[in-house]
Amino acid sequence: MPRDLRQFLTVLEQRGQLRRITAPVDSHLEVAEIANRLLLGGGPALLFENVKGTQMPLAINVLGTVERVCWAMNMEHPLELESLGEKLALLYQPRPPKKLSQAVGLGKALFDVVKAKPMRDLLPPCHQVILKDEAVDVTQIPMLQVYPGDAGKVVTLGLMITKDPESGIPNVGVYRLQLQSKNTMTVQWLSVRGCSRHLRKAAELGQKLEVAVAIGVDPLVILAAATPLPIDLSEWLFAGLYAGRGIHLAKCKTVDLEVPAESEIVLEGTITPGETAVDGPAGDHIGYYGGVNEQAPLLRFHCMTHRKQPIYLTTFSGRPPKEDAMMAIALNRIYTPILRQQVPEIQDFFLPMEGLSYKAAVLSIEKAYPGQAKRAALAFWSALPQFSYTKFVIVVDKSINIRDPRQVMWAVTSKVDPVRDVFILPNNPFDRLDFATEKPGLGSRMGVDATTKVYPETDRPWSDELIPDPDTAALVDRRWAEYGLSDLNLTDVDPNLFGYDVR
Repeated sequence: MPRDLRQFLTVLEQRGQLRRITAPVDSHLEVAEIANRLLLGGGPALLFENVKGTQMPLAINVLGTVERVCWAMNMEHPLELESLGEKLALLYQPRPPKKLSQAVGLGKALFDVVKAKPMRDLLPPCHQVILKDEAVDVTQIPMLQVYPGDAGKVVTLGLMITKDPESGIPNVGVYRLQLQSKNTMTVQWLSVRGCSRHLRKAAELGQKLEVAVAIGVDPLVILAAATPLPIDLSEWLFAGLYAGRGIHLAKCKTVDLEVPAESEIVLEGTITPGETAVDGPAGDHIGYYGGVNEQAPLLRFHCMTHRKQPIYLTTFSGRPPKEDAMMAIALNRIYTPILRQQVPEIQDFFLPMEGLSYKAAVLSIEKAYPGQAKRAALAFWSALPQFSYTKFVIVVDKSINIRDPRQVMWAVTSKVDPVRDVFILPNNPFDRLDFATEKPGLGSRMGVDATTKVYPETDRPWSDELIPDPDTAALVDRRWAEYGLSDLNLTDVDPNLFGYDVR
């Protein structure tokens, strides 16, 4: 039985993590202001049932806590995500098993791939209502305008599906779409993304690029589409691996593409190579307004299908914490086993939310030789495509809890000599949305070796770290109640989670 957005909202409501708002609200600024206050406080998901100018309810903040992201992936705790990462690591460049247990593990992973194969729905819920040509009016969707300087309303959690014009292999991505008219939108994407490559190929062949946008899908499918892993599997197969079963797909009505059968809304159309419009400015995840793109690809929609009484699922970007930051924290756990396989000397890594979830990384290594920290940083930047935009990499010893900012800063300030231990790589391909770079799309990276130095990195003997006497610590543990201190509610960083309260 496929799971959809409505079933997930029911789960949230049953667990006290969904609040229905019946008061009339405006999708122009007001909804985002309400949702942002809930995000900052770790509050529940919201279902606005009375949005001005539309009949569609609006769901937001659905993935606004790490806990809810885990629930979307059928898990209860972030640490469980590493088991999924271990499964995916087996499928990425699998090596011949050296012992029986490894062979069994690889066999189970391959069987999971078989179970994850998508299935086709002949009477999908997303085709309950079909509108074509002049009947298409996307302004009926309660799209948000989030910030006062935004150029217009946007779709943020739609899955854009395209197909390689030559191989026919589909690509699924999550991009920001800006409303232009009742049946057109512009798309903002990076040139390295799959849909952008498909458009370039279509231009070379003199063809239009067919596009489908699926809105209001199972959040698990969104997480699969937002995971840019270098494995030769489709996003639909990834979603099936996440779910433990194949997801249900439906063939579009007017384009040769497939979409999740349980989608609330599906938009079908084309992009004509060279047909563009002005896109932006719009609030972005870095915390500033993104620039104006005068040549953003223009999507023309000629078909819109939806379920009866569809629910519009949305979110918005900005300075953390936002929903995308919570998703990134959880996905960090999935990346960890894959990164360990790519770079075995890396014990663990962490992408802090305050570092925009990808601009800064902290790695821990078991140091065995001089120069190893620099080697680990260079290997990290090239291990997975999404790490190429990481601006700062700090490498620490494995004894440092990389999710505790106090320990990381202690390592930086007590183990780093800037001249010796900081290295900079200039003129790298970079995120055009990063205004700190001198030139758009071209910037530098910085590595920091915050490990304990060994010869010949230094000629000075390194002193021992201060560590409490373990016998005395055990004694104090046993006598804590005797001291009359057991009623104190002492809090500290949880070393098993993230180093700060993510609720």
